[in-house]
Order: sequence, then C-alpha cells, then structure tokens
Amino acid sequence: MKKWFALWTLSVITPGLYADEGMWMLPLLKQQRFSEMQALGLKLQDYHIYHPDSSSLKDAVVIFDGGCTGEIISSDGLVLTNHHCGYSRIQQHSSPEHDYLTNGYWATTRKEELPNPGLSVTFIEKIEDVTEYVLSRLEKDDDPTGMNFLSATYLNALAAEKLGRQFLREHPGTEVEIRAFYGGNQYYMFTKKRYADVRLVGAPPSSVGKFGADTDNWMWPRHTGDFSLFRVYADANGNPAEYSETNLPLRPKRWLRISTRGIEENDFAMMIGFPARTNKYYTSWEVAERRDIDNAIRIHIRNLRQQIMLEEMLKDPALRIRYANKYASSTNAHKNAEGSSWAINNRNLEQVKQAEQDRLIAWAKQTNKPDYPDALRMMEQIVTDRKSLRYRSVLLDEALLRGIEFTGIPVDIQPVVDALKGNDKQKRQEQIRLLAMAYRRFFNANYSPQLDKKIAKVMLKEYRRLAAAYHQPAYFAVIDKKFKGNTDRFVNYLFENSIYGKSENFSAFLERPSAQALEKDPMILFAQAVQNERKAIASALNEFDVALASEHRNYVKGLLEMQDGAHFPDANSTIRLTYGQKKGYAPRDAVYYESQTTLHGVMEKEDPNNWEFVVPPRLKELYEAQDFGPYRMSNGKMPVAFTLNTHTTGGNSGSPVLNATGELIGINFDRNWEGVGGDIQYLPDYQRSIIVDIRYVLFLIDKYAGAGYLLKEMEIE
Repeated sequence: MKKWFALWTLSVITPGLYADEGMWMLPLLKQQRFSEMQALGLKLQDYHIYHPDSSSLKDAVVIFDGGCTGEIISSDGLVLTNHHCGYSRIQQHSSPEHDYLTNGYWATTRKEELPNPGLSVTFIEKIEDVTEYVLSRLEKDDDPTGMNFLSATYLNALAAEKLGRQFLREHPGTEVEIRAFYGGNQYYMFTKKRYADVRLVGAPPSSVGKFGADTDNWMWPRHTGDFSLFRVYADANGNPAEYSETNLPLRPKRWLRISTRGIEENDFAMMIGFPARTNKYYTSWEVAERRDIDNAIRIHIRNLRQQIMLEEMLKDPALRIRYANKYASSTNAHKNAEGSSWAINNRNLEQVKQAEQDRLIAWAKQTNKPDYPDALRMMEQIVTDRKSLRYRSVLLDEALLRGIEFTGIPVDIQPVVDALKGNDKQKRQEQIRLLAMAYRRFFNANYSPQLDKKIAKVMLKEYRRLAAAYHQPAYFAVIDKKFKGNTDRFVNYLFENSIYGKSENFSAFLERPSAQALEKDPMILFAQAVQNERKAIASALNEFDVALASEHRNYVKGLLEMQDGAHFPDANSTIRLTYGQKKGYAPRDAVYYESQTTLHGVMEKEDPNNWEFVVPPRLKELYEAQDFGPYRMSNGKMPVAFTLNTHTTGGNSGSPVLNATGELIGINFDRNWEGVGGDIQYLPDYQRSIIVDIRYVLFLIDKYAGAGYLLKEMEIE
C-alpha cells in the first residue's frame, strides 16, 4: 500500500479532469498541479505559495472563527474576512441605540477596536504526511472493525502523542490534529497556532455588506460588499493570549500585498482557504438520498420556519437584530439545498456517479480485484436499509432540534433533583445556582419565547404529519391523550406551565425550589423526549454508518487505483488551494452573465421599500459624483464583484483571491446557485465563485466610511 501511495501522489493529471476543478493539498501542489497553474498564467514558484520551512503565502491565510477563512493584510495583524463571517460578532455589539448592523462600525483608534470573547483566528504552522504512522497504529487497534480510522478523538490523540504533550503544554495556543483524507487512505497532521484576542475594527452597514440579502444569496449577478475587518492581538512576546488591555497587535510572519489593477476576462487567479465539506466520492445511491431525503426535508421545513421568522422580524427592529444571524444561517442552508437538488436533477449527477461505478466494476473484473465491486454492492444495500432511519433523523433534526429552540434547554436535571431531595444545604444552593446559570445562558438576549412559541406550533404540527408512520418521541402521547391531538394547545401548555416557559415561572421556582416541579416540568419532559429520540435514532444509524464508512474507504481506494492520476481529497476544513480564470457563464438558453459587476448595478437594484435593496445615501452621493478615486476601472466604472470558475464550497467564505503574482485582488464570499452541485461533482459550465473586488473594499473603506487611515497600514499597489 505504501508503494502504491507514493506512485499515486507523484502521478500525472488524469485525462478528462477539468483544469479548474479541485481543492488541492498544498504539500502536493508541485507534483500535482503546478505546471497546469503556470500554463494558465501563474508567475510564482511553488515555494512562494507553500514552503514547509520558511514563510510563504500560506502563512497569511487563517481560519476565522472556526468556520470561515480570513487573510492577514498588514504588518499589524489586520484581518480581512466576509461581513457574513463577522456578522454574529457585529450583532453582539449592536443594540437599538448602537445598531452597527444597520449603520456599520469603524474604530478610529486601537482603543475603539471591540473585543469578541470566544472569537479566534488560527494559523497553520506545519503540515506533515503521517500516513505510515497512523496506519501502523491502526494495525494495533483493539477495535479493527470500528471507526477509529476516521475518529477525530482517536486521531487527535495520536497527534498529541506524536508532537508531544510536553511541547503542547509549553506552547500555549499551539494545537495539533490529524485529519483523514480519501476516506481514510491517507493522513496529514496539522500543527496550528490559535489566537484568542481578536477585535472588531470595521464593518460596512448591512445595506452594503448584505446588499441583496436572501433574494441575491447564491445568485449572480451580485452587488454585495461582503467584507469586515478585525485585528489579532498577542502578548508582549507575540504569543497567543486571552484578551487583555496590555496585549499588542500581532506581528505576523506574512501578510498579503494588495493590487488595484484588477484582472481581465480569462486571467489566472487562485484562492487559498478552508473548504468545509464536499462529497466528490458519493455513490449514485447517496446522491439520490441527499436529494430525496436530506434536501427535500430541509427545503420544506426551513421554508415554513423562515416565513414566520421574517414576518416577525420585519415588525420589530429589536427582534430583527436578535434573530438576524439565526435567520441568515437558516436561509443560507435552505437555498443551498435547493441548488443541490437542481444540480442533481439537471446535471444528471446520479447517472454520472453510476457511470463511474460501472467503470470501476469493469476495471476490477479485468484486474481480478473483487473487493471493489463487493464494496459497491454493500454500499447500495446499506443506503437502502437505512432509508427510514435517515428520514426520521433528518426530519427530527430540521423540525424539532433546529426548528424549535426550546428543545435545547438544559435537560440534565438529575443533579439538581438529587440535591433538592437531600439534606446538604450547601450542595442544594450550588445546584440551584448552576441551574440558574444554565437558564440565563439559554434564555439570553438573542432568544424570543414569543417567536419560538409561534414557530413551535407550526414545526410540531408538521413534524407529526410527516412522521405519522414512524415512531415518535414518547412524550408526544400526551398530545393525543390530554389535548386530543391539538398541538397548538399543547405548545401553549408547555409555555404556561414550565419553569422555562416565562421568566415569572422561573422566578417562582427559585423562591420555592422543588424536585417534583423539575421532574414533572412539561417542557423539560418534551425536550428530554426529543433528545432521547435523537440518541436512539443515532445509535441505530451508527451501525449502518460504520459499515458504510468501511466500504467507502475501499471504494475510494479502488477509484484511485483505477484512475491512476492526480486526485484531490474531499474538503474537510483543511487548507486547500483552488485556481482558475475570471469567466462569466450561460445559466440557460439565450442568457449570458458577464464576469464583472459594477456600482451601476447597485443603483439599478435599489428599492427603498425593500430592506434587501436599500442603498445608503452616502453611497448614492459618491455614485452620482462619480467619486471613485483610484479604485475605478479603466472604463471609469466602479467595480463591485466578479466571478471565477474556481472550485469552492462552505468554509471558503473570506478566502483571499490572488492574481498571478500573489497579490490580493478580491475576497470570496459566495457561489452561484447553479454551481452548488459542485459539492458532489464539479460543473465546469456552471460553477462560479463570487468574489468582492478588492477595489470595492478599498473604495468603501476610504471614500464611503472615511476610514482611509486603515489603508495606510496596508501595502497597496
């Protein structure tokens, strides 16, 4: 296996692989893709992008807040990322009196940069191939049929052992992990440094940073200034540290130079980031499952929930701020599911995967390798057998666990009950204090019981309708026995009688704490029943998932052997490079979308009566005066966004887009709706990454916000 893997990693590009396709591993870039990148126009050497022993472009790219990408753009630790990546932090600092979501925020001094507890920025220090090490340990595994070959807990324990726990103790902020690639056929170890003092520096108003909102989400043409600025702080020695007023701006190893030259149609560009998840190695049966169960349920349930949320948010400005991030997150996944199903149907992705499977079966017969067809037969059976459980799991998750917020209340009440029944006064007081803390964490400033109650009535009714043929949480029998199936009355009952239903109820409980009140609390019993149902389904599904993962590993190994070429692994939130060209596309007959949008398009979309398309007065003034400064294009227009045919997914939000000489020219923030299916199969005629032009970012900072002092710390050409 070791010999085969070495040959594979050094092999040439597979015939038929699209030059724009792929999320490529940086350590393998030189062997796998570098000549193709140079042929498209790259002017750098491979070690300028990634060097294992010295500074390279890789060192300016960071994980932002665990789920996005960011880039360092100054020697003082200034971080550029998307507005939607910083959205929850901007929201946390907002109030009706200081509405930074609506008005934007710009720190004029370092003292005005706002701390964000819990926010982190993480650098990748080192990447190592540890395949031999992991495989040797797996050979000694006590549970060879289990999931340790993919288990983060198991693999990260190996990582800590390999790097040394003493080293980790002596280097605060340093973290290490091992990730599986190609279904567990290869392993890499990542040594990282995480900084926990990250402060908000600036953000445009949502009318710029979220222009087009839900209507334009996943769509092109796009006219959104989706960016925000933060700064990384460290202790006096440049080491990671928790927030302190004495911390100083980080002096990073590397930061990106910025170019205002832009790029032309068909010019080369590349992007480095942390794509979250793709399913390139899905079988045809998993593709159908994704469309018919996962996507279908998500589209239907979220549509119901979002209608209620938006209606209430538009009535109440305070509620709009509190639920802005929840609503945006929900609509993002909803539209993604729609685009995914569209691609599966219209690009025949089931048939594409079936053809790939047929080729593997034919090749395996010719080469006498029966394990690979056997793996496919097993995978088909597993996906078929888990269908009902999968349906129940996704429905429960979307309608009750995600759809109804109060299913997330603290349900581990036994320590409190035991203390209330005992005679230890100190223990009793401590448990009540912990319960009160848990209550405050859940029923925080971003929670509306009234809205949750309204949503719960719709979610519960629809869940029961769709799950009628299946087992449901045990406590739901109360709905039929006590309320004769009336879910609205049942939800009213929960809020009226639970200590969590309203603040008065919890206050009354604190005055006279009772073990019986907790044990019989209807909302606690409801949440416990839902969570117990989730555990039961997950346990039943686990048997299928373990078997499927094992067969998937064999299947992917077979594909790699058969194709004998340069391959990229599925995205798994590790650092990757994708590259391509600036290109438009034709989404349907007789329609062609150009690759560049301008400020003129913002004005065309303006609708002062629609919150999604309000244009700030200052931006209109600049447009009318054509006051674009040095950021205008050669034709005099103000650029806003452009598209590349690069291969991206979630997690690439905030990724730096670099030109042929490695200069920053834009920030990735979205994909087009027609290209969402690229998570399963790259779609060269449709797949487009949507990027904020860096010239629009600089224009907004300088001309719109009057924060040109920030540009002085950047290297701009």
